[in-house]
Amino acid sequence: MTEPETKTETSTTTLWRPTGPEELALVEASGWTAWPPRLPEQPIFYPVLNEDYAVRIARDWNVPASGSGHVTRFEVDTAFLARYPVRQAGGETILELWVPAEELAEFNRHIVGRIEVVREFHAQS
Repeated sequence: MTEPETKTETSTTTLWRPTGPEELALVEASGWTAWPPRLPEQPIFYPVLNEDYAVRIARDWNVPASGSGHVTRFEVDTAFLARYPVRQAGGETILELWVPAEELAEFNRHIVGRIEVVREFHAQS
């Protein structure tokens, strides 16, 4: 008699990432499964821990800088994320993870499912 196959479910954590149109186009080119490598002047990839903070960055920073801002949501394996301490970048709800640029490919391998756009903001014409 064979043992029944058991499926273990991975526990995930929801993360958010405000992004401009150029980075979003690279995410789309990946099939919505990975974040693009960081530029030389960007040593850290920082997803955030709540939608409100992501909205503020997308609306208040990305729109003036590039004409549009997008809030993305994605799931990452919780056990993997334990290596990145939560950083408080301002007020109580301004929470980020700091992923070194050289670890981004490994971070991407721990994304569960697809990266999805959940909010968009555009400059007034």
